[in-house]
Amino acid sequence: MPETAAALLPADEAGWRLEDYLRRGGYGTARRVVTTMAPGDVLAEVRQASLRGRGGAGFPAGAKWGFVPQGGSGPRYLCVNADEAEPGTFKDRLILLRAPHLLIEGMIIASFAVGIRNAFVYVRGEYGPAVRRLEEALAEARAAGLVGPGLFGTDFGLDVVVHRGAGAYICGEETAQLESLEGRRGQPRVKPPFPAVVGLFRSPTVINNVETVATVPGILARGADRFLGLGLPKDGGTRLFCVSGAVRRPGVYELPVGTPLREIIEVHAGGLPEGARLKAVIPGGLSAPVLLPGEIEVRMDVESLARAGSMLGSAGIVVIAEGTPILDVLMATARFYAHESCGKCTPCRIGTSWILKIVGRLRAGGGAPDDLDLVAGLAEGIKGRTLCPLGDAAALAIGAMAAKFRGELERAVAR
Repeated sequence: MPETAAALLPADEAGWRLEDYLRRGGYGTARRVVTTMAPGDVLAEVRQASLRGRGGAGFPAGAKWGFVPQGGSGPRYLCVNADEAEPGTFKDRLILLRAPHLLIEGMIIASFAVGIRNAFVYVRGEYGPAVRRLEEALAEARAAGLVGPGLFGTDFGLDVVVHRGAGAYICGEETAQLESLEGRRGQPRVKPPFPAVVGLFRSPTVINNVETVATVPGILARGADRFLGLGLPKDGGTRLFCVSGAVRRPGVYELPVGTPLREIIEVHAGGLPEGARLKAVIPGGLSAPVLLPGEIEVRMDVESLARAGSMLGSAGIVVIAEGTPILDVLMATARFYAHESCGKCTPCRIGTSWILKIVGRLRAGGGAPDDLDLVAGLAEGIKGRTLCPLGDAAALAIGAMAAKFRGELERAVAR
């Protein structure tokens, strides 16, 4: 869990209940914020901390909150994005299961800062146990007067609704999520207007990832300077890095932003199994372009990975060992994006489906080397031509694999 709130977290899953959280000082920060601070001061603290969104885009949370228009009598909403469907990513599930009250406390503080009284948590449809855990925690909080009207003896209140998705990856995109919450098919909206101005039910809306919101209590408890000092000047704090694939100790590791990728793999995750050699690493969930063994000295932050030609994304690190056919990895990637494309944008809908057909033909032994050029061309045709980042994610991930492993793919086709 985030180090900035470590004192509020259980050592294992057993300590998630309200009584355990209160024993560790839980909701104390929310109480102090709501009863003694001005909303603008809370917003300033989050801005000073340089908290960047932990869901994939990496947009500064304080700036996003600040875009919400103040004044007026209309409602404002908070949507917590728990639609964690990026392959290789499982950190938000851990927070929902082990620290649901930390998330709720973060929602109270964020809502107070922006003047929000209604919040939604949009949870991935496959996360049944996590949904049940969160709903139990909310029931505990309501019974204790920690969710609802008149929080901490003030006139501020917050109502929270848990909404379970139906398994669509596209609903992790913020505007598609809003469409789904409003009862329509999850497809992205044209932007602008942006959700901070015209969001849920045409009202100003803040949308943040689970880890982002769960980090807020620690910032207000210990101060922005403490949080900022743990990370980098433009990206403060720690992050939860998910490590899976060919490592000895797969799991979730909380480390400072900017920790080198090689250190995460070889030190914290224990390195590859004995006798295995590194072939490639996907550093930020399936959407992130693959890195070769000679490229993993990079630091795990937004700017460093961008310079390396990849992205931090959701910080889901997938380690691939020698012996894994890259054509199989390419096939799994193409299948995922073709299946998850919502179909609204023609370049993504047609491009991903054709890439899947061509890669499938190559894998079945019926393709030709020129097909690799066709795959690269289709990926390039998707890039920058869709309403949401899904098309770009597919194009970047597939394009990088096809380019960096061209020799291996040509040999596989030749056979």
